[in-house]
Amino acid sequence: MKDSTVVIRTYKYRLYPSKSQETNLFRVRDACHGLYNMVLAERKYVWQEYGETVPSETLQAFGKRYRKTFPYAQQVYSQTVQSVIERVDEAYQGFFRRVKKGEKPGYPRFKSKQQFNSFEFKQYGSGCKIDGRRLKIYGVGRVKVRWHRELIGKIKLVRIKHQAGEWYASFVCEVPRKQTITSDWEIGIDVGVSALITTSDGEKVENPKYYRAGQAKLRRLSRKLARAQRGSRHRKQALQAVQRQHRHVANQREDFLHKLTHTITNIYGRVAIEDLQINNMVKNRHLSKSILDSGWGLFKEQLQYKAAEAGVQLALVNPYKTSRKCSNCQREFVNLTLQDRWVECLCGLSLDRDHNAAINILKQAGWDTSAVANVECV
Repeated sequence: MKDSTVVIRTYKYRLYPSKSQETNLFRVRDACHGLYNMVLAERKYVWQEYGETVPSETLQAFGKRYRKTFPYAQQVYSQTVQSVIERVDEAYQGFFRRVKKGEKPGYPRFKSKQQFNSFEFKQYGSGCKIDGRRLKIYGVGRVKVRWHRELIGKIKLVRIKHQAGEWYASFVCEVPRKQTITSDWEIGIDVGVSALITTSDGEKVENPKYYRAGQAKLRRLSRKLARAQRGSRHRKQALQAVQRQHRHVANQREDFLHKLTHTITNIYGRVAIEDLQINNMVKNRHLSKSILDSGWGLFKEQLQYKAAEAGVQLALVNPYKTSRKCSNCQREFVNLTLQDRWVECLCGLSLDRDHNAAINILKQAGWDTSAVANVECV
């Protein structure tokens, strides 16, 4: 049963392994990568030949044999082996779920070393634990960590990841949920492309568009990568430069959204947003880049966990026609296009389209919206 008194948070820290420690980290990663592909091959064979799944007990026994058979795999902690097998199972569960829903199946695929870039310790203290100012990792040693912020809560899981030539440790923690609501104020929020958010109070936060701002540099780095010879040291360096640029943009976006969602949950006691299906929306090739650059999904994710942590009530409302109805009389606007940024209604309402949508979102939350920002109808 889920504990309602805690929320899950992840804290990510940079690791600084020595050369020998990095060699061991790669050995563990590579052993996990080999196990993943072997388990996937076994499951794929059984599924294609017999139309059946492999019992989890059989797969766990397979993992034990793998550690005994291959000397390099003995450097991998037993629970890490279990987590690799569970990753294959999760990939298949996702495949079955998509088939059942009639979506594109996306059959589980074999992974290259670049694609398989992390491994886990499912239980903190077993194979991985904090030792002073360092992180003690089974098969690797005591690795230096940059503790740039306080680690709060009970550690449940540790994930080690190699990203753009750098190593990181992510700690998944249980953090006590705050029981107090920050205020009685409520707000409706409409997300967009030009303005990242528009509130029911009429305030707008512009979209910083970090990806588009760094696109010229990314194109230049990508051309250098394309010219580099496969397998060469230069190509490896060029690839890491591209990866670092992508990570830099992602970090900028994440930091901006952290500050924005922190401000929202600090000010308001009730927040309403649209329950948008981002995966479906990015299928539109004209909007996909703008939507992903805006970080709508990350904004929603951060707002959800911060609201839960701060005791803020968050409502996810149906986005159907929130932009196409008058927030004053609920009359539907006819022939409204994406180019129309201002709406006018027969009832006299004349309002910015996104502001109108934000008010509708707040009203759909079902709270007492008598305190909704006064909008003058002329």
